Order: sequence, then structure tokens, then C-alpha cells
Amino acid sequence: MLKRILIGLVRSIESTGEKAKDPLLKTRYYRLSKDKLWDEVVSVIKKMKGYKIIHEVPTVGEIVLEKRTALGRSQDITLTLFSITPVKSAVDVYSASRGSLGDLGSNYRNILEIYTSLDQKLKTYKDSK
Repeated sequence: MLKRILIGLVRSIESTGEKAKDPLLKTRYYRLSKDKLWDEVVSVIKKMKGYKIIHEVPTVGEIVLEKRTALGRSQDITLTLFSITPVKSAVDVYSASRGSLGDLGSNYRNILEIYTSLDQKLKTYKDSK
């Protein structure tokens, strides 16, 4: 955690992906169609405290959120959902803080919070890859 805070002194973005070095930031896979996953993700996000859905584009699989930090800074978070097969889909997250200062690891924590909530709700559908 200290490492993340130190990185966050200068960095104000964080994202997930297939090749993420940190295993906690790897793309999440679920045994659900993209449409069903979309409904579940929107439902989970709406129940999460502090996150506000700004924009939804189901055709491209993007959900744009905003979150305010304790210090009043805004963070823009984009969830991208994509179909792997008709019965398997994935979620990636990109989180960025507005402004020039680092985020002290808050974008990393946002991603972990979102993934943890999704994993809890969708644990029966979670797929290792």
C-alpha cells in the first residue's frame, strides 16, 4: 500500500488490463453475456457509495462514472465491458484524477473497490480467464 501512495505522488491515473503487472489490476472475466453483465455492473455501481453514473453507452460497452475524493477533487472512471464469446464477457477499468497533482493511490483504490464489489455480486459467474 505504501508503494501505491508513493507512486500516487506523481501519478494520477490507473487502469486495468490483460498484461497488468499487479494481479489485482488484471481484466475481470465473467461467464455472462455482455448484455447480462451490463445489467449487473450498472446495478452494482448504482449501489456503491460515492460513485455517480455520468454516461452509459451500451452499444460500445462504456460506463462513465464520477467520484469526488475527500479533498473535493473529481475523478473520472470508465468501465469498459466487452464480449469474449456469446456467454463470456470482461470488464476493464480506467480511473483518472482531474488536476495536475498525484492521487496518492486513490485511483488504484477505486479500481479495487469496483472490482471487489463486482466479484462479490458475480462470484458464481467469475472466470479466471
